[in-house]
Amino acid sequence: MWNKDSVMNQDELDSESLKIPQLHAKYYELYNTILLMRKQNEHIYSTLLLDRRKFYTGKATAAVYEAEPFPYKIRDKDDLKLYLESDEKLSKIKLKIEYFDTMLKYLEEILRQVSNRTYQIKNAIEWRRFSSGYG
Repeated sequence: MWNKDSVMNQDELDSESLKIPQLHAKYYELYNTILLMRKQNEHIYSTLLLDRRKFYTGKATAAVYEAEPFPYKIRDKDDLKLYLESDEKLSKIKLKIEYFDTMLKYLEEILRQVSNRTYQIKNAIEWRRFSSGYG
């Protein structure tokens, strides 16, 4: 989307200027949606982390161990940390959160570009005046 939206029509700088609020609204809405998705996944991660801690320390319910057997009870904090870091379920959620972080950073840069667009348009107009002999 940004590849298309970032292109400015040099012959219609006035209409490009009027598009700035629409672009800002579009990308800010996207930013907010991704931010909420990230927060939702952070909550899922926290809940899952607690469940996985119980699982690895032997404090989960019997039904959990029937579905996913785990013959050990980990008592050492370092071992628990290793198991949690290598847990596939936790890793998937963590990867999603990192992906959302990357998307948020990209959207922040887009919003910064949209905010600076007025200056870019103003500079283009001033350059045209100058090169035409009116400046």
